Amino acid sequence: MWPATKHFGTHFAARAETIPGEASVGDHLQAVYHLWLVGHQLEQGDAPWLDPWTFRPESSPRVNFGGWPFGLPYWPLWAAFGPVAGWNLLLLLTYLAAGGFAYLWLRELGLPGGAALAGGLAFELAPYRVAQSAGHLRGMIAVFLPLALWAFERSRRGSRWWLALAGGAVASIPFSDQHLALGAVPFFLVYALCRTRDPWRLLGALAGVALAVGAALLVSKLAISGSIASGGRSLREVAFYSADGLDFLTRHRRHGQESFVFVGWLTPLLALAGLAAVVRARRFGLALALAIGVLVPTLLALGTHFPLYGTIWHHFPPLRYPRVPERAFPVACLAIAALVAFAVARISRTALVTVLFLVALFVDLRIGVSAYRVAKADPRNAAYAALHGPGRLLELPVLHPSVNHGSLYLYYDMQAHRQRPSGYSTLAPKRAANLALQLEPLNCGEWRPGSAERLRRLGVKFIAYHSGLFSPGQAWLAWRELERHGWGEVARDGGIATFTRGRGPTAPIVPEPNARVVFCPEWVGRRPRYRHGAFWIRGAGRLEVLLESNGPCRTTIIADGASRAVRVVRPSRLSVPLRRGGWHLVGVDVVRADRHVRLVSIRTTRG
Repeated sequence: MWPATKHFGTHFAARAETIPGEASVGDHLQAVYHLWLVGHQLEQGDAPWLDPWTFRPESSPRVNFGGWPFGLPYWPLWAAFGPVAGWNLLLLLTYLAAGGFAYLWLRELGLPGGAALAGGLAFELAPYRVAQSAGHLRGMIAVFLPLALWAFERSRRGSRWWLALAGGAVASIPFSDQHLALGAVPFFLVYALCRTRDPWRLLGALAGVALAVGAALLVSKLAISGSIASGGRSLREVAFYSADGLDFLTRHRRHGQESFVFVGWLTPLLALAGLAAVVRARRFGLALALAIGVLVPTLLALGTHFPLYGTIWHHFPPLRYPRVPERAFPVACLAIAALVAFAVARISRTALVTVLFLVALFVDLRIGVSAYRVAKADPRNAAYAALHGPGRLLELPVLHPSVNHGSLYLYYDMQAHRQRPSGYSTLAPKRAANLALQLEPLNCGEWRPGSAERLRRLGVKFIAYHSGLFSPGQAWLAWRELERHGWGEVARDGGIATFTRGRGPTAPIVPEPNARVVFCPEWVGRRPRYRHGAFWIRGAGRLEVLLESNGPCRTTIIADGASRAVRVVRPSRLSVPLRRGGWHLVGVDVVRADRHVRLVSIRTTRG
């Protein structure tokens, strides 16, 4: 569902999660930030390939690979229409580019206009490509593959300079999407080998592939090395995102956005007919290339459901980095679209039949398939606008860089223009991820020894408080402890408030929790994830806790300066005095977190 005309500049076309009082959060916010940063840096006279604000000071300015190359066309759109309408327009333009370049390529293959139009429509509306345009840049980046194939075909009957365009297009893919490049670049090479024996054209194709490999190595060196993803992904993660056979035929998302690989019901039947038509025409090289283009990404999309995936994963190191095995599926979408075009060319004899095919394809690929929502943008937030003077910005709650809600912080920094220790990236530096874990207790108001000094060392002068992102009960406690440690409100707008030091207390924008116990972030259920955990309890008298564990483990509980310890071998009880009524912060320290100490019951008693 697209934003209506009156909301075109205030709501994104994206798939997002609604956050009360703030912009709706989704991967589109990360994409918009990276695209916007290119033009903003150019306007400031700074290096357009750098991100000077994210993960500072734990990281030096990072290379903004996600902004290339679409940051350049987004710049004038943003300047003319604003960040929201600019995104919506860019998205529409990439639809035209996807269909247009596919059409041009198919025309170069000798197909009539109507059949080429059908193929272009099939690629433009391919459900996976559309879904990967609703937040990720993958759907947009995929347009470079038909562009590269079209330019290569033009080189076969015209100037060899077309090979430069083909090479540039295929080499652009790894900058923004290395996972798509794992499928697109080898497919381009296979296609070239199947289509020509001319040594100069093969040399040109190889040069383009070499440029793409060089781009991938550059990204690996500057972004992946030393990041939280430098060790690759586990097969367990791959299994979580792996598609199964029904995902190719089901119009709704059975288990998430990433494994949505629906190809239509009519479309694959037409593709099979198209493959038969290509073989019958004795165009064996083209048939082989397109068959490989469909088969290999489809099998890889099955992930661990494909029996050989584990073997390939172990012996082909680049495959260890994508946790989503469907990432190369746009290649299959394009090959299927080409085969559909050949089927239409074979079957259709009149313009009316071609029009009927176009209508049938539209119905097959779009009816009952939903990719977009109307996502609130909040482009001018008064709480952020009230920040003045130098200093870094910390957002609460502190999120691990791999958590996609952090894209909300990237988006609001388009208004703040400040360095910040946090950010959102699956390629975040390990130091930034460790810092996030150290600051995470602030989310529930636990200021551990050294927390205030750490913020001073980081140069944090402002805090942006996002009430809609806190876990239940933690927001009010975090606000109260901010004020107790000398931070006060600067301004508020919706669900966001900004803080700086030296301001007086104000009423929180969230209510006090009704729960009697509120756990801090470092818990899995009632088990501390690490050697230290904390929770808040409301009451007076004595705190009594019943403990269990999977093995002997010495456990200490601290509350209001008093501590009690026990070696948990069998169910054990600890009792700690509480000084007064109200809320009490309780620390739980275990010698070994892997013994899985659990708080079976927590209560307060008089006495």
